[in-house]
Amino acid sequence: MNYTSWKVFIDAAELGSFSKVALFWNISQPQVSRHIQDLEKQCGGRLFQRNGRGVELTDLGKRLAPKVRGWILSTEQLENDIRETSGQPIGKVSIGILPSTSHPWISNLFFILRQKYPLVQLVVREGQGAQLETWLEQGKVDLAILYRQSPSPKNGDIYLLNTSTYLVGHKDDPLTRNNELTFAAIDGIPLTTFCRPSTWRDRLDELALEYKINLNVILEADSLGLQAEAVEKGNCYALLGPYASYAAENSHNVKAVKIIEPEISRYIALAMSPHGSLTLACKTVMELVKDLTSLTSNLGDKYDVEILN
Repeated sequence: MNYTSWKVFIDAAELGSFSKVALFWNISQPQVSRHIQDLEKQCGGRLFQRNGRGVELTDLGKRLAPKVRGWILSTEQLENDIRETSGQPIGKVSIGILPSTSHPWISNLFFILRQKYPLVQLVVREGQGAQLETWLEQGKVDLAILYRQSPSPKNGDIYLLNTSTYLVGHKDDPLTRNNELTFAAIDGIPLTTFCRPSTWRDRLDELALEYKINLNVILEADSLGLQAEAVEKGNCYALLGPYASYAAENSHNVKAVKIIEPEISRYIALAMSPHGSLTLACKTVMELVKDLTSLTSNLGDKYDVEILN
């Protein structure tokens, strides 16, 4: 196993271009091609195919990539373990997050790591739920903080918080006059929500069918900033969790009210990749995330989010 060649393979899979890999490694593009050709001879098949923008993995490459990533990570961690003399966690931990949890979760995590565990390098990738799931399955991230709809954890997930759902509307809108609103009240109102595929959209569809509610989605957008802007200026509403609604209230002229009857619960979970190894650095990050959760007994309420800031 040629570590360098396989590392070039993973970088090419991530960057989608041999020329970008050559620039990153400070070598020539023919050298990159030779690394890949040597691997293809060993594997007995093509690992990449050309497309209009560069290269993409073949089916063989896609099957190998998660295992190779795991092997590279374990090799790097072995080097770190050999260098560890003080018992301190060392190495890279990649974590996928939702845009709504980038602050305060990850910013506080980063500050603590810098202060207590400076040899741990945090790699943060931001994406929506389906994308985070894919990254976990492919081994592109070690951990992910994401929403789950089921009240029962699965596949080794660690549930951190049980959060409520909020309707976000303009501050002067009649629907935001009180602090709570029944689910029936959103029947037919113009909504902005996330693009499919989305487990959250699926959950809303199930609830709408159960309670005979018409979900009038007029804008699909994965950007929380765009959703908040649409609510403030576009005469529509958004259904968001506590962190996203708190951020919207602080940056736009909007107000969030809690949905009740039924109260729509979602669960913030810490999920692990099935392909990664649970290194000391990874365990340390997991424990810190759980410690941040325990700072307050009721973080599910958006007004307690300030405690983390």
